[in-house]
Amino acid sequence: MKEFPSFTPEEREFFNYLEPRTVQFLRKRYNRITRWVVADIVHRSAYRYPDKPALIFRDTTLTYSQLDEAINRVANALLSLGLKRYDRVAILAHNTIHHVLTWLGTAKAGGVYLAINYLLRGKDIAYCINHSEAKIFIVEDALYDLVEEARDQMPGVKHWIWSSQGAGLPAPQGWLNFEEWMVGASPEEPDVDLYIEDPVQMTYTSGTEALPKGVVLTNQSLLAEYMGCIVDGEYSTDDVNLNALPIFHCAQRDVFLTPFLWVGATNILLPKADIPVILESIEKYRATVFFAPPTVWIGLLRHPDFDKRDLSSLKKGYYGASIMPVEVLKEIQRRLPSCQRLYNYYGQTELSPYHTILKPADQLRKPGSAGMGGLNMETTLLDDFCRPIDGPGIPGEICGRGPHVMLMYFKDPDKTDEAMKGGWFHSGDVGVYDEDRYITVVDRKKDMVKTGGENVSTREVEEVIYKDPRVSEVAVVGLPHPKWVEAVTAIVVPKPGQTIREDEIIDLCKRELAGFKVPKAVIIIESLPKTPTGKILKRDLRKFYQDFFSK
Repeated sequence: MKEFPSFTPEEREFFNYLEPRTVQFLRKRYNRITRWVVADIVHRSAYRYPDKPALIFRDTTLTYSQLDEAINRVANALLSLGLKRYDRVAILAHNTIHHVLTWLGTAKAGGVYLAINYLLRGKDIAYCINHSEAKIFIVEDALYDLVEEARDQMPGVKHWIWSSQGAGLPAPQGWLNFEEWMVGASPEEPDVDLYIEDPVQMTYTSGTEALPKGVVLTNQSLLAEYMGCIVDGEYSTDDVNLNALPIFHCAQRDVFLTPFLWVGATNILLPKADIPVILESIEKYRATVFFAPPTVWIGLLRHPDFDKRDLSSLKKGYYGASIMPVEVLKEIQRRLPSCQRLYNYYGQTELSPYHTILKPADQLRKPGSAGMGGLNMETTLLDDFCRPIDGPGIPGEICGRGPHVMLMYFKDPDKTDEAMKGGWFHSGDVGVYDEDRYITVVDRKKDMVKTGGENVSTREVEEVIYKDPRVSEVAVVGLPHPKWVEAVTAIVVPKPGQTIREDEIIDLCKRELAGFKVPKAVIIIESLPKTPTGKILKRDLRKFYQDFFSK
């Protein structure tokens, strides 16, 4: 990466400096005055609101000035371990204060933060650590069993740090205790030069391929995305934001937690997305903001405590990861009269991750839509030859460009080039325009069911099945079939106390859909497998039921 741009003769004449080292000197000299980086977000909120609660986790409350000081301590503690510019710092943890401090402390020290998905196991964790070349690994005690068997497979890790905020267990021999390690460091601003183009975050995507890809994001991509979230999502200093989804995932961390720290709001941090605890916390903390994927919103609506809790403080609701079923959207608005401002975020990790938004005024006018590109993003649909699609109803790949876009896939220039072909980031999602150029996500390219030579949008079938008021959740997948090659199959979860027969769902679909789109089978189960962020694991369903039609 270049330390400074190359200059044209005109630029040299303007600056009257001919030698690059002089330009570099000036850049460093004024950097502390002019810099705009993620590491300064909390510091500037502490300037405005020093005594305001910034982060509440269990029985601990940190004001903005206290949080700023703790971030400085972690940054200086990392530097004391020999952290160099762009070194990767990995963490495996639930939502904890230590996790937040690791994220922002790494950014302030000039390192690259890497959160590990805690659904992974030994060899998969080792792959992410080894591929990223992380030298520092922070592990929550409650998750240690995930790495114990694979420790000897991660020889590049030089420092193991024990976070006891999960189970409260003592650090094993040879490990640094996070709290003691942090407290012993200076609370002063570290002496580190940081620049807007610096890489600051790495996330490994799960994807559909054998090996995950390391998405590298810069200060610029994240700050542009945060600004878009604040403006388009209408974030306010007066908000109380309830963070329940895992912050190892970019949606909760980079669309909600960090932007809300930027505006000086109060953030409640829950260890995990526990439905009764979410309902209790909205009431207890008078939360005004809550984000969850549709599966979690559905879980809230179905829980017996929903009507027992005072949820009247909730003013703004956000969803993402998948489109909210229209019937569920109507139910939220009916049963949460105080929360009439609903927003749908759509995006990918590679876009920091916010790409498009459907705002409150369009929720019922454009049900099921992903909206339009955000403040700092352009969005288009491209065909298989990278040609723009013009006109409504024609499927194309959803592509975007703007400052949110990732720097690269780490150590993978070929996949980086492939994702950026034609000057756009290619999402892998299929969408269509409506008459106003709002985009509706039709499906993932690889999730489209091709049955008897016809393409079927699983989302279209799911929307029809959700019209049955007894249905809690549904996932439509394609399963191997001796005649149809792939058979459209609906996997349905009934609401508690409800009974649904296969023929009832099929009859509903026959009334609403073309014949080739009607499920060849309906499987009734108690729950659907999901990621910690609430995405339904359709790959797991396809694998589990792969022999369904051969029996």
